[in-house]
Amino acid sequence: MPRDARPTRTRIIEAAAKLYYGEGIRSVSVDAVAEKARVTKRTLYYHFKSKDDLIAAYLDARDQPNLKTFARWFQDTKGSLPAKIEGIFTNLAKSARHPKWKGCGFLRTAAELAGLPGHPAMKIGARHKSNVESWLAGVMSDGGIGNAGDLARQIVILLDGAFSTTLIHRDPAYIEAAGRAAAGLVKARIGKRR
Repeated sequence: MPRDARPTRTRIIEAAAKLYYGEGIRSVSVDAVAEKARVTKRTLYYHFKSKDDLIAAYLDARDQPNLKTFARWFQDTKGSLPAKIEGIFTNLAKSARHPKWKGCGFLRTAAELAGLPGHPAMKIGARHKSNVESWLAGVMSDGGIGNAGDLARQIVILLDGAFSTTLIHRDPAYIEAAGRAAAGLVKARIGKRR
C-alpha cells in the first residue's frame, strides 16, 4: 500500500474532522481518530498534547474553508445585495439536503462543550462566528449599507438559528425562510438610505 504523502498532522486533523463532524466530539475517542488517521496513539499525542488540543485544531481547520464557501456562494449568486445574502442561505439549504449533513460543526461543538466556556475550541468557535460576522459586515458596507455591523449580527443570528432549527426538524425550508428574512432586513436597510 503506498504511503500517504500528506503530513501526519494534516491526516490526523482530517480524520478527526470526519469523525467529530459525523459522530460528535464526546463520542469519538482518541484511539478512533488515531486508527482512522492510520497512526499510533503515541504519534497522535506527539502532534497534539491532548484531545482538547485536537478538538481545537479540528475547528480551527474549518474556519477559513467555511468562510470561503460563504464568500463563493455570495459571489456566485446573481443580482442585488439582498439576493446575494439570500443566496448564502439558499446554498446552505441545498447542502442541508445531503444525507451526511449534520449542521454547523462550530455550533454542535459548542453545544457539547457548553459547560466548559474556557475550552480552547469554544474560543475558536467564537472567533469563527466573529469572522463570519465581520465578513458579512464588510460585504454589506461595500454595498453601501451604513451601520453594517449591526445588520451583520442580525444575519448571523438568522444563520445560526437556521442551522439549529434545521438540525432539529431536518427540514431545509427553515434555512430558506431565514434567507428570505435576511434579504428582507437588507432591503429594509437599503430603503432607509433613500
